Amino acid sequence: MILGLLFAISVVTYIDRVNISVTARHMMPALGLTDQQMGFVFSAFVIGYALFQIPGGWLGDRWGARIILTLALLWWSVFTAWTAMAPASPLASWLGIIGALALARFLLGVGEAVALPNFNRVVTDWLPAGERGLGIGIAIGGIGVGAAITPPITAWIMVNFGWQTAFYLSAVLGLGLAVIWWFIARNHPLDHPWVANRNSSTTATAEPTLSPSIPWAALRQTPTVWWLVLSYSCLGYVAYVYMSWFYLYLVNVRGFDILRGGFFASAPFLAILIFCPIGGWVTDRLASRHGLTTGRRQAGMAGMLLAGCAIGLGAWIDSPYLAIASLSLGAGWLYFSVGAYWSSTSDLSKTHAGSLSGLMNMGANIGGAISPTVTPWIAEQWGWPLSLGTAALIAVIGGILWLWIDPEKGLAGKPH
Repeated sequence: MILGLLFAISVVTYIDRVNISVTARHMMPALGLTDQQMGFVFSAFVIGYALFQIPGGWLGDRWGARIILTLALLWWSVFTAWTAMAPASPLASWLGIIGALALARFLLGVGEAVALPNFNRVVTDWLPAGERGLGIGIAIGGIGVGAAITPPITAWIMVNFGWQTAFYLSAVLGLGLAVIWWFIARNHPLDHPWVANRNSSTTATAEPTLSPSIPWAALRQTPTVWWLVLSYSCLGYVAYVYMSWFYLYLVNVRGFDILRGGFFASAPFLAILIFCPIGGWVTDRLASRHGLTTGRRQAGMAGMLLAGCAIGLGAWIDSPYLAIASLSLGAGWLYFSVGAYWSSTSDLSKTHAGSLSGLMNMGANIGGAISPTVTPWIAEQWGWPLSLGTAALIAVIGGILWLWIDPEKGLAGKPH
C-alpha cells in the first residue's frame, strides 16, 4: 500500500514536470519565446529542484516523510497551477514573462525536490535491506507512467482546451493525492494502525532513528559519496534530455505532428516503467549473491553503459521509428540503474538515507540544469545527432564511474 502511494506520487511529480515540455509547442509562439528562452524556463525548475534536494532529504530524516511529503504535494501543486497564470499575472509586469515563468518553475522545483529523497526515507524504513532496490525501483517507476501519459494527454488537452488547462488539471491531482497520503501514510510500520502484528519481522523493522543533523564530516571523508554524486549527475543530464526536449525533437526534427508526437514521446517513459523495477530487483538479487558493492556496481554500470550505446545508435539512425525504438531503450537502460544508485545511499547509512539520497539527487539535477539549455545549443551549432551523441557519451562516463563506488564500506567514521 505504501509503495502504491509512492508510485502514485511519482506519477504526479512527472506529470507536473513534463507537461511544460509539451505545452511549450503552443506556449512559445503564444508568448513569443525562443528555444533558448524556453530552455531557461526549463532550467529554472531544475535549479530549484537541485538546490533543495539536501534540505528536502534532511527534513524527511528529521520529521518523517508523512508530513513532509504532504506539505510538498500542496506546495508544488500550487505552483503547477501558477505556471498557467504567471504570464498574465502582475509578476510578469515586474519580471517579464520569462522571469515570471522561471520563478514559478523554480518554486515548483523547490517543492518537488522533497519527493525522491523522502521516497528513499520511506523505503528504507518500511522494507528490509534485501528488498530496497525493488522498492525504490517500483516507487520511482511511477516516473514512467507519469511521463508516458503526459505527452499524449497534455497534447490533446492543449489542442482542445488550451495549454493553461493542462496545468490546472495536474494541480488538482496533486492536491487530492496530498489528502490521501496524509490520511493513509505513516512514517513507520509500527506507527500504522493497519499493521496487524506489530512484532512481525515481515511487516515491521527496527524503529527508525530520526537524525537531527547532516554528518558533513563523514560525507566529505567518504569517496563513494562523491563518486555516486558524479555518476548520478551523468544520469541526470541524460534524463533531462528526455524530459525537456524529446517531444519537441520528435515534432520539430523528426517531423511528427503534434498529436502523433505526443503519442510516440511516451515510448521512453513506458520503457522506464518496465526497466526501473526490473533493475531494482536485479541489483537486490546480485547484492544478495555477490555482496552489496558488486551487486550495486554490476547493475548500475550495465544500465548506464547500455543506455549510452542505445542513445548513440538512436541519434544517428535515419528511420524515425527505429530512432524512437533505440532512444526509448536508452531511457529504459538508464533507469535500470536507478535502483542501484538509490539503494547504495541506504547501504551507506540507513539513518541518513534521506539526506544522502538528496545529496546524490542534487548531483543529478546539477547535470539536469545544464542539459535543457546545452542540448538545443549543441543541436543549433552542430546538429541533433551530435547533441544526442553527447548525452550518450555522458551516460557511458557515468557507467565507468561505478568502478569507484563501494557502498559496502558505509560512511567514514560512522557505524554501518
